[in-house]
Amino acid sequence: MIDSNVEKRIPSRADFAFLARLPGFGSHTGAKLREHADWPQGWLAALPPRLSASLRLWCERPTSSPLYQQVMADLEWHSPAYGCYLLTPADPEWPAMLDTLPDPPLTLWALGRCELLELPQLAIVGARKASQAGLAHAHEFAGELVRRGWSVASGLALGIDAAAHQGALSAAARLSDDDFPARPSTLAVLGCGVDVTYPAQHHHLRQRLLDSGGLLLSEHPPGTGAHARHFPRRNRLITGLSHGVLVVEATLRSGSLVSARLAMEQNREVFALPGRIEDIASSGCLELIRQGATLVRNVDDMLAELNHLMPEAVMAEGYSVVPRQKRNPVSRQQPLTHAMTQELPSLASPSLPGVKEASPLCFLGAIPTALDQLVELSGSHVSELSMQLLELELEGKAVQAPGGWKRI
Repeated sequence: MIDSNVEKRIPSRADFAFLARLPGFGSHTGAKLREHADWPQGWLAALPPRLSASLRLWCERPTSSPLYQQVMADLEWHSPAYGCYLLTPADPEWPAMLDTLPDPPLTLWALGRCELLELPQLAIVGARKASQAGLAHAHEFAGELVRRGWSVASGLALGIDAAAHQGALSAAARLSDDDFPARPSTLAVLGCGVDVTYPAQHHHLRQRLLDSGGLLLSEHPPGTGAHARHFPRRNRLITGLSHGVLVVEATLRSGSLVSARLAMEQNREVFALPGRIEDIASSGCLELIRQGATLVRNVDDMLAELNHLMPEAVMAEGYSVVPRQKRNPVSRQQPLTHAMTQELPSLASPSLPGVKEASPLCFLGAIPTALDQLVELSGSHVSELSMQLLELELEGKAVQAPGGWKRI
């Protein structure tokens, strides 16, 4: 029987650190439980036996948990005096915009100037093999956004990402302390640990970012190497932290289009820089514009679309804002009723995030298959299935076509 004092508290920093390390417990599961279940009794009732037993042991006798030493090491890494942060939804510094996602991370590792998470941000993404014109545009747009009080988020990748970070850093260096209540800069969301340099060519850029008041951010613990499967999930954080995303150059099968699609699903603004119709590097941006993205020629075009988010008084003060149609505030105290239990089918079944499932590629052929039909065939949650499809698209194994998804 769990002590009554444990029943009344919400998950702590240590609890979230534990959940992030718990094998088989994923971000989709955590999001559902945070919305619908009280801590910890509702969580214990909803989880399958293996996960429930691990959580019960942690709640009753944490020092007996096999994960105890790892969690303590994670918490010890948190040293704000040295610019090292382990952030969880229990912390005041947690970026609330991430709670609008269907699968917000359980923890975030940050290195650098954490107050950037409190400032309004826009993302800039694009091709790794960008043209000189594309690099110049990314640098120019990022610099102008910083001069207007926005921080710039990107992924520290080669090409457009790097140019955006460099443009933001150059502009931030020219700001005075009187320009804004908190100086905007650039934030790099990584597909590896914040202590890992990837790609290796960006060692100096990474160091410049840290030395100049930027921030490195990752949902992967320090020491985690870069892996292809990390980057689609990294992209959802870049767009999730931002009020909008600008795509500078992209081909039709670019990962930047995946980011743009994620931004649309997250109800963020999507902007695209046009190019010549015969230029393959512009084909992705032109397709985004055809699908409804805002064509932009300069930063004024972007900010005109964001007036509903940034009233003049708010912009003058440099305060952060929340996106439109934000989900209902997360409640961790609401009892888990029978009706709510019906909304959590995956929590009582073996198909939890982190558990090996059949790839959706098994259900794809030359004729497009609708997403809802794929959900029925695979038995996966729609959010998890969408992420798997995006990964297959990045790997060149599947593509979205009129009517659904098909195998390449």
